[in-house]
Amino acid sequence: MLHYAVVFFVIALIAAVFGFGGIAASAAGIAKLLFFVFVALAVVSFLFGLIKRKR
Repeated sequence: MLHYAVVFFVIALIAAVFGFGGIAASAAGIAKLLFFVFVALAVVSFLFGLIKRKR
């Protein structure tokens, strides 16, 4: 999932350089959403790992 966030971020950067503001904004929004979903899932996975290890 982090890979897709980076891909959309690169697409947003390239679109911004070439002047496609709408595409750049939407790609950046998708990248931000995917990044925060990745962070949330990583935190949940880390917490479940800690809980499983204590048992």
